[in-house]
Amino acid sequence: MQSGGFAAIITRYIAFKNQRPQAPQPQSRPTAMLENLPYFQRHLNEDLAKVNVVISQAVQSEVALIAQIGTYIISAGGKRLRPIITILAGKALGYDHEKLYSLAAMVEFIHTSTLLHDDVVDESDLRRGRQTANNLFGNAAAVLVGDFLYTRAFQLMVGSGSMKILEVMADATNIIAEGEVMQLMNIGNTDITEAEYVQVIQYKTAKLFEAAAQVGAILAGAAPEQEQALKDYGMYVGTAFQIIDDVLDYSGDPAEIGKNVGDDLAEGKPTLPLIYLMQQGSAEAADDVRSALQQADRSYFDKIHAHVTGSDALAYSVNEARKAVAKALACLDKLPDNDITRAMRGLAEESLSRVS
Repeated sequence: MQSGGFAAIITRYIAFKNQRPQAPQPQSRPTAMLENLPYFQRHLNEDLAKVNVVISQAVQSEVALIAQIGTYIISAGGKRLRPIITILAGKALGYDHEKLYSLAAMVEFIHTSTLLHDDVVDESDLRRGRQTANNLFGNAAAVLVGDFLYTRAFQLMVGSGSMKILEVMADATNIIAEGEVMQLMNIGNTDITEAEYVQVIQYKTAKLFEAAAQVGAILAGAAPEQEQALKDYGMYVGTAFQIIDDVLDYSGDPAEIGKNVGDDLAEGKPTLPLIYLMQQGSAEAADDVRSALQQADRSYFDKIHAHVTGSDALAYSVNEARKAVAKALACLDKLPDNDITRAMRGLAEESLSRVS
């Protein structure tokens, strides 16, 4: 069985290599919301180019399949919000040195490794607008390359020379893993509360936003109050981001969001719009949602989509994201008022634009 699995991986690798004789360089596709803000118009491409230099070097390996899959997933780009937050946190306090971009790349590696693992767990076939690595290369290869990116991220952390940064990221990755398991345990859970949902997304998603901001603060030698403010900013922005992501599963365009709509329902994930319907929707809507979550069947999507869009579920969810953004903005009041913190305000506010 193992040899057959290995042969399949090699076959996929050879086919992929023949299709793409030269590995693509990492590209970034920051969201339009950032490109429309003055600071990012002036500095975004330059900042991300520095991050991409680190990524291009660090993703390489003597093991060809590792380099191929690592480059494949990273070259898809994504929003790069987490490394951007690391850069902004450092710059907001006057720090703009090579280590900042190295650790921004580290944050992106952590994020990418979680995506590789997530797609295997969720059996996803589309990520960032292209085939997932597990769909293209197989589950075993995707998981192992995800492990490689995790360990490469920790090598970049060691390069910072900061034990505190190592401690922050070790704690963050541990909590992220707990969040992934919590989400797995909640598959098909029709009794989940909104508070439990928020805990899951803050562990699974927002924790890395928080750590990304804290790393920048530590590099900049932030005062304790400033470091806490940046941590909280990251947590609240990450919370809003995930709520909006869950809203887009019922209102997004796959071409724009880079993944299929209805995936959460098909996986039996009780996200905020569905929790709202189970708690505050009509009896029919609540019963249909419970059945759909317990069955984890995409065929329910049209019916559930009608319930979601025909109720206040999306509006309620967006409003909860808006509350998180307001808390993020309040955190910035404890930081200097400069171009960078104004850009951070714009980033938080524009995170809601994906559903406008």
